[in-house]
Amino acid sequence: MLSFELFQDKAGEWRWRLRHRNGNILATSSEGYRAKADAMRCIENVKASSDATVNEV
Repeated sequence: MLSFELFQDKAGEWRWRLRHRNGNILATSSEGYRAKADAMRCIENVKASSDATVNEV
């Protein structure tokens, strides 16, 4: 099971991280968001793109 954690950083910006049930962090937001709604929208975008392909580079 995976869960998103939404939190404010020391600068007061909203960030998220995706955590596995074993406690490992699998992904984090690459930037902070001033508005909580913007961070939530980013989470929704990540969830919607779960059908992403894997590209070897």
